[in-house]
Amino acid sequence: MTHRPILLLLPGLLCDARLWRDQAAALAPLTRTVVADLTLDDRVGAMAERALAAVEGPFALAGLSMGGYVALEIMRRAPERVTRLCLLDTSARADTAEQSRRRRGLISLSRSGQFRGVTPRLLPQLIHPSRLDGPLATEVMEMAERVGKEAFLRQQEAIMHRPDSLPDLARIAVPTLVGVGAEDALTPPALAQEMAAAIPGARLRHFADAGHLPTMETPEAVNAAMAAWLTA
Repeated sequence: MTHRPILLLLPGLLCDARLWRDQAAALAPLTRTVVADLTLDDRVGAMAERALAAVEGPFALAGLSMGGYVALEIMRRAPERVTRLCLLDTSARADTAEQSRRRRGLISLSRSGQFRGVTPRLLPQLIHPSRLDGPLATEVMEMAERVGKEAFLRQQEAIMHRPDSLPDLARIAVPTLVGVGAEDALTPPALAQEMAAAIPGARLRHFADAGHLPTMETPEAVNAAMAAWLTA
């Protein structure tokens, strides 16, 4: 049997392996997928170290949203191990003061015992408006419940304290795919365009009719883009 290279997948805030389920299945002939656990640490650096420890040798790397922040940290810490990079619905910028203010509000809401109220508040920012009353919305909320309040608090702390990665983009020297939902309200397409322009040779893909979670919203389009990225 031909050896399949490893693809390390990094979930976003309040996401687990469900985020990447369709990609893991579709890309199985090309790669062996490993989904990192990003629920246990409150700093991006610690998340990156835990993810690196989950695999041996070289690997392709894909991160969505918060997972993209961790992917960029991995590129700083162990660029020699990464063979390809995929950044979906994420940003290379540090948090703005307004973004951190909103995160602190969600943290306070969760600590006051209203964690179940967090995902309904976030949902319109996560998926395309056409899916807000459908089964995908239920799946996203169930995924957030599995991740849970304590992990959510740690992840928000990590996100607020992440570094600015813009100065590092020009040093990325592996085949890179930058993708974004065309209707992403959290990390709009302009941020993806900024990253793609700064990373040498990067390819940019927009996923029509998708918000912040195109791996779940438009899996076929994401699968095709990632398959092309892995085989280019």
